[in-house]
Amino acid sequence: MEPVEIIEDGLLLRPWRAEDADAVHRACQDPDIQRWTTVPRPYLPEHALDFVSRRSQAAWADGTGAEFAVCDAATGELLASCGLVSIDRGLGSAEIGYWTAPWARGRGVAVRATRAVARWAFDVRKLRRLIWQAEIGNHASRLVALRAGFLIEGELRLATPAVGGRREGWLGSLLPGELPAPGEPGPAGPGTLAARRAAVFGRPQPVLFATAGATELRLRPLEERDLDALVATCQDDQTVRWTSVPHPYQPEHAASFLRDIAQPTWARGTGANYAIADADDRYAGSIDLRISPADPLVADVGFMTAPHARGRGYMPAALGALSAWGFTTLGLARVEWRANVGNTASRRSAEKAGFVFEGTTRSGIQQRSERPDVWVAALLPTDLT
Repeated sequence: MEPVEIIEDGLLLRPWRAEDADAVHRACQDPDIQRWTTVPRPYLPEHALDFVSRRSQAAWADGTGAEFAVCDAATGELLASCGLVSIDRGLGSAEIGYWTAPWARGRGVAVRATRAVARWAFDVRKLRRLIWQAEIGNHASRLVALRAGFLIEGELRLATPAVGGRREGWLGSLLPGELPAPGEPGPAGPGTLAARRAAVFGRPQPVLFATAGATELRLRPLEERDLDALVATCQDDQTVRWTSVPHPYQPEHAASFLRDIAQPTWARGTGANYAIADADDRYAGSIDLRISPADPLVADVGFMTAPHARGRGYMPAALGALSAWGFTTLGLARVEWRANVGNTASRRSAEKAGFVFEGTTRSGIQQRSERPDVWVAALLPTDLT
């Protein structure tokens, strides 16, 4: 396959040259590129030279790839890398990959480059599909894919995960008729809910603050040092009675919750799990916010209080702080609370936080082998004003 140049939307996409090695080496020192891609660590000058002088040229020659240096069309400055990192000619499909140099971010370079490569792949190479994949948690790459028109279709385990990264990845695809025209905002443009949440979940989970009487509370991500207290809370008779935690609750359940639920929830952008810490930073309970998969403007809350911290007003304060964060930061329109009928302690916490009781749902939740009736209440942004 003969190398080509593409000029589109203020960018020049051209084959890599030996003289690009210094700029590639400099770009790949960036922590984000090293975190989210499979470039060698440490990234040495010889790695950059091998990429621009041998590997990229070999892929063009044998038709297995088409990787471009993305440059400013006016100045020639290197801005990014974008291209087809693998081509299946029999299937008419290819995978696209990209990174943006740290000095070029915030200018829509990756989106413009991805659209340009996709247009060339469909119009000139006559490919029938492009594939995108990225490690779950790489919200910047996901947002680029969405803005380029990709449909995020699910998850898969990555064949070559980044060193120290998660094995689970997002998978998306793009067909010829779905590619936005140059200059069109496309899906997930600035100001959309997807863009807003990518900015939130693409950063470390924030610490939230609440006040219960004279006590300052911190809502922080659950940590390994909290697990013993979590186990004790989940073995408590009241927790077992009113929640669906495994019973009997063992230390491995707590470790699995942190590893397989709490941390991936934030990485996926589907919610936030918090430990409630008292003034001594001691675990006093758990609370989580889960975005509805059916309605991205709705979330539900769940919580439990450690036995030693009950009756101190911690939970209404934490619930109010987390709900307010959901409204102001995530753009939620409604936060829902549910509890088994008869769980008056949970209901008091919700009502003290401003939740309005709405009724009872029959057989509304699965709790181990039963389906009890549940109370339902909700909080709206206007309820907090």
